Amino acid sequence: MKKSVFGRKLKRDKNERKALFKSLMSAFVMNGRIQTSEAKAKAIKPEIEKLVTKAKKGGNAAKLVIEKSLTKDAFDKMVKEIGPLFEKRAGGYTRLIKLGERFGDNSPVVIMEWTEEVKAIVPVQVVKSSASRIEKVKKAVKETKPAKKAPVKKVSKVAKKK
Repeated sequence: MKKSVFGRKLKRDKNERKALFKSLMSAFVMNGRIQTSEAKAKAIKPEIEKLVTKAKKGGNAAKLVIEKSLTKDAFDKMVKEIGPLFEKRAGGYTRLIKLGERFGDNSPVVIMEWTEEVKAIVPVQVVKSSASRIEKVKKAVKETKPAKKAPVKKVSKVAKKK
């Protein structure tokens, strides 16, 4: 007896779908953008949106749900970086950019990315002024002379035989 399955099947059984969605969502959280088929991106987009909302709210119950859906590294990044980043946004955390069709099977391909730029929190190093580096580059460009162009040979027209 055929049972109706909510959502997209993607020609996979339940366990394969769960594994696929978990790996896609974890890759998306870790990298900030992924390139995948349109059907897969549309399938995980609502799940990602729900996870971000839970990460914003915090709490133990929300963290348990997020932990089940993502890998350990992706879970840490979601709770520490992505949740606070979207604190003021009410929804619409992701976007899909259509790229066209894949060469092999003509399936539509999209890039899925965050609507706001996610930056890792890294201590900034103090760098010397860039003015001195810019001057060095300008001097190097002036010193290098462009290569001489090869002379163009003139080709004479040959009379056609009638």
